[in-house]
Parts: sequence; structure tokens; C-alpha cells
Amino acid sequence: MIKSIKLKNFKTFENQALAFEKMTLLSGMNSSGKSSLLQSLALLRQSYQKGLLPETGLALNGDLVCIGTAQDALFEGAKDNFIGFEIIWENGIEGSWSFQHNPESRILSLNSYPATDRVYKTNLFGDNFHYLQAKRTGPRPYLEMSEFQVLQHRQIGSQGEYTAYFLSMYGQEDIIQSQLAHPSQKSLNLKLQVEAWMGEVSPGTKITIQDSKELDIVDLKYSSGSSVLHRATNVGFGISYTLPIIVAILASKPGTLILLENPEAHLHPKGQAKIGELIALAASCGIQVLVETHSDHILNGIRLTVHRGKLDPNDVQLHYFQRQETRGEFQTEVISPNMDRHGRIDNWPDGFFDEWDKSLEALLEPTGDL
Repeated sequence: MIKSIKLKNFKTFENQALAFEKMTLLSGMNSSGKSSLLQSLALLRQSYQKGLLPETGLALNGDLVCIGTAQDALFEGAKDNFIGFEIIWENGIEGSWSFQHNPESRILSLNSYPATDRVYKTNLFGDNFHYLQAKRTGPRPYLEMSEFQVLQHRQIGSQGEYTAYFLSMYGQEDIIQSQLAHPSQKSLNLKLQVEAWMGEVSPGTKITIQDSKELDIVDLKYSSGSSVLHRATNVGFGISYTLPIIVAILASKPGTLILLENPEAHLHPKGQAKIGELIALAASCGIQVLVETHSDHILNGIRLTVHRGKLDPNDVQLHYFQRQETRGEFQTEVISPNMDRHGRIDNWPDGFFDEWDKSLEALLEPTGDL
């Protein structure tokens, strides 16, 4: 498990250290640095996959992240001409990278000693990893197949584009973590468990998958309480956006690292809270989850899991990102509230999931009308 990361001169961060736990939640205003933190990890991974790490440099553009040029990646007020990342894992493994800034370059040259081989055997660089971006694959008549990603590396794609094919190949296997089983489904069968958890988003959801290997596509259809099959394009974005999250979590084993952007997208409040619970349960099983969210329902799903004693509050790390103006310049400040065993939070900084309280106070104010 990753225990901490330090970012130097990267995007909105001049010199920022952040602690991680099994369940780490990132929240805050738009453009405050939440996505940049996830991107820092994804950049290192995609550079390794491109063969540029450990010895050559950093690929700013690839399948996981597209930053642009080095100028887009450099902190605006940087006093030094480099971008750096430092990561510490729980077993004492440390990785440190420094990359030379060249304004128009799309590959930054490594100007530090290469990290040790032990670093590249961690979950960040191996197959025990999933990164699901905010922009996931929406409803489509047909979905992609990739034997390389699915069969060789058990990956579902950063947009969830291989999720249907993954279910086609592994749907009859049992989930690894019985603690993640939905209470309504006694079988540990992956496909049945996925359908049970999908029922929290759309009750009665059933999944039918048919491969067309000749065309390298997968036909994914849904039904709900009847034998009538519906194309994905006819059931809405919420199901398509949520399916990869549920599959990634249920198919993961302890030690897996999952990065999630906006798991609440296109979901009603109950569905968001239930996804929050599933994420928290995954963390209790030894899966490390780093989630970026704007949803108080996701947070409350995590809080309820702690309150029910299913997740240790010491395994939860909250980070709230806010932009502060100092001498005419805006910089990111990170505030890290704590959660107790009852799911209560000790510090609610301004803007930290408090909009409903503010709106309620305004609604209770007298208007002056009779």
C-alpha cells in the first residue's frame, strides 16, 4: 500500500506531501489539484509501460493521461527547473524521480538516479491496478475486446472500455473477497454479484453478454424483471458508468490499487451512497482505493461503513483541496479532517460538503413577507 506521496513543481503543487490510507478520499473545488494528484501516479505508470522508466524519462501523454507539454505540467510559480515525485510504500520501499523541465517537450528527461527494481514490482506498476477516469465509456451498441489487456493483464481499461469482455471471460469465477458479497446474493459468482450490486443503481438489472470474436466486439444488453433485452444505449448513462467500478472492485484481490474519478457520475443519491459503501468495504479487504469525488453521498456511504464497524477509521484518509490567494497568487492548500469510529468528522472546513447546511440555513431565514 502507498503510504505517502510528495509532489514538487507539478501543476498546482509547488511542494506538497500527502498521506494515503487504504481508503483515501479527495474532495474540493474544481481545479484545486485533485485530478493532478491522480495524474501524477498515472504518469509514472504509463511512463513505465512505455519503457521510459526506470532510466529514460516521463511520458506526459499516453493511454492513461494526456498533459500536453512540459510547460503544462510545471507549477506556474516554480523556482526550480524540474518536476519531482516521491512515493513511500508501507513496506519501506521508496521511489524518487526528478525530471528536467523543457518547455515544449512532451517527454521529460530523468535527471535523478533510477529507482530500484523493488519499486517497479509494486501495485502501481503491475497488474494489481485499476484507474477509472471521470470520462468513462458511455452507452454504446457494441464494446471493445482486448485479449492483451483482459486475458494477459486482467485490465478493464481506464475508461472501462473492456469491462464487458472482462465479464465475458471471468464472469463465472467467484469473487475473491467474500466480504464484498451483496447480502441479497448467496452465490459468490462474479457476474451474479455484479448484478446484485447493480441492483442498487437500477433494481432487477440483469446482464447478457455475447462475444463476436470475428469482429473483435462485445454485445452488451440489459434486462430488468423480464426477458426483454435492452441495448446499453437505451438504459441510460448511470448503469454504463457504474458497471466498470463494480467489476473492478469485485474482481480485485488484496494489495490492488484502484484510482477512481467521480464514481457518483449519473447516479441518484441512493446509488451514490451504496457505491460509497462498496468502496469502503473494498478498503476493509486490503484493496487500496483512492477516490476523487464531489458527492456527499459517497462520503456518507463511507461514514456509514465505519459507523457499522466494517471499516477501521484509522484506514480512512480525507483530503480537502482549496485554493488560497497569497500575494496575488493562488496556491492549493490541503486540509485533512479525521474520522472517528462512529463515522463522525472532527473538522469541516468551509466548502467541505457543507453546501446543504448553508442552503438550509438560508431557507430558514425569514424573508420579510407576510
